[in-house]
Amino acid sequence: QVQLVESGGGSVQAGGSLRLSCAVSGFRDMTVSKCMGWFRQAPGKAREGIAAIYTAGGSTFYADSVKGRFSISHDNAKNMMYLQMNTLKPEDTAMYYCAADRSWGLCGINHPHEHWGQGTQVTVSS
Repeated sequence: QVQLVESGGGSVQAGGSLRLSCAVSGFRDMTVSKCMGWFRQAPGKAREGIAAIYTAGGSTFYADSVKGRFSISHDNAKNMMYLQMNTLKPEDTAMYYCAADRSWGLCGINHPHEHWGQGTQVTVSS
């Protein structure tokens, strides 16, 4: 059973930084290539994909709203994915979710993921 667990959320002032982590387990072959992503959902708004990474090769993808401020990475040895968030803005306030699925070449910020974490809250105050 695939499980994803986010951590690292919290409250921060505008301009600050946070690093979210996502622990991934349960894939039959943990070394298989995957599309892994971060999504967020603010109250009253639709969920949006903000960053994705294709583990075979490391290609990354970002939404315009976070490009240049956020950085996605993964550590295959630790089965972890990260989202480094810098220069945070109040509009970044949302519940953040990680997602991951096996993939053989397809990946992007709107990848149709099957496996999701429970989310971690990020609140940015002005």
